[in-house]
Amino acid sequence: MAYPAQPDANCQTCPRLVALRDSCRASHPDWHNAPVPSLGDLGSRLLIIGLAPGRQGANRTGRPFTGDAAGGYLFQMLGRHGLATGHYHPDGDDDVVLRDVRITNAVRCLPPDNKPVAAEVNGCRPFLQAEIEAMPHLDTILTLGRLAHDATCRCLDLRPADLPFGHGNSWHGMAGQRGLRIVSSYHCSRYNTQTGRLTDAMFTAIFTGIKAGWATERR
Repeated sequence: MAYPAQPDANCQTCPRLVALRDSCRASHPDWHNAPVPSLGDLGSRLLIIGLAPGRQGANRTGRPFTGDAAGGYLFQMLGRHGLATGHYHPDGDDDVVLRDVRITNAVRCLPPDNKPVAAEVNGCRPFLQAEIEAMPHLDTILTLGRLAHDATCRCLDLRPADLPFGHGNSWHGMAGQRGLRIVSSYHCSRYNTQTGRLTDAMFTAIFTGIKAGWATERR
């Protein structure tokens, strides 16, 4: 199993992201402050794709969805559904092990205000494509938020307009012979959970549906 291509620690592709990285390295030299690698086994069936590292989350810890409220909630949800074991710690110093899940981001470096621009998403596309191609048993892609959803579609040569983002939307048989299932969800950010845009029941239903689909495939 070939390991997918990864951005260099000092990747210079996106000027805004480089400038912000340099600023973070100056003010917080003990943080990760580099492109954040994916987490989980390449042999997994589920790939979860988020937006980008958070400033005090993955940009600090060097692990996707680790260090902020969104990460704590995601790992809790994975644990509830038997997709992770161990006890999560926001510093990443824990014993969490993902089960049949890999986690990555559409953009690997911290963007200003957590809002990457199109050129930055496009600049990271080869790395997201490499992730998908390197997972031989990949069955389902869960996209968290519209940006991650649209970026995933483009990686698979699909038109986002043909697979419109919406919480709980699901498409089967995507990406030609690979027959992938794509599921979209609102991002599990603190803003979305605190405003009720994403309720616990809604997020639970996403994972319940994914596992139900796997059970059906085994029949």
